Amino acid sequence: MTSRDVIADTMRNWEKHGWDDSALSMGTVTSILRLAGLLRSRAEDVLRPYGISFSRYELLTLLMFSRSGALPMKKASSRLHIPPASVTHTVTQLEKQGLVRRMRDPEDGRGILVGITDQGIALVSSATPALNEFFVSLGVSDAEQADMLALCTAFRRAIGDV
Repeated sequence: MTSRDVIADTMRNWEKHGWDDSALSMGTVTSILRLAGLLRSRAEDVLRPYGISFSRYELLTLLMFSRSGALPMKKASSRLHIPPASVTHTVTQLEKQGLVRRMRDPEDGRGILVGITDQGIALVSSATPALNEFFVSLGVSDAEQADMLALCTAFRRAIGDV
């Protein structure tokens, strides 16, 4: 664990060099990005014994929560806010593991659906408690999480994501 807050140090440097107007915003954004990276890294550590990354877990849960257990590749890309090429790569890796399958979209003969397999459902079901335990272990209260979620939503709204 680091004893110094490098973001606070950086903000002081910005202020010292006359960047007072942007120091708080830069510190906030930098802190959010750093936190996102740290949380993703720790989530990856939790999921590693299950043979999947956090990105693969996200796609599997998206498919598991869909009505039919399958979605068009384009819709998966849109819902996960990641480029189609990234979805294709993730699906290829999950397919090799036997966790998803590709099939023709019956509503769009040219489209491809990706569906979760029974093996994929079993993996998500076994990995989810470990991931939930990690999130609970952070020791951040529900009220603090709700405040953070509201702040993140405000930022997302400001840039047109919501």
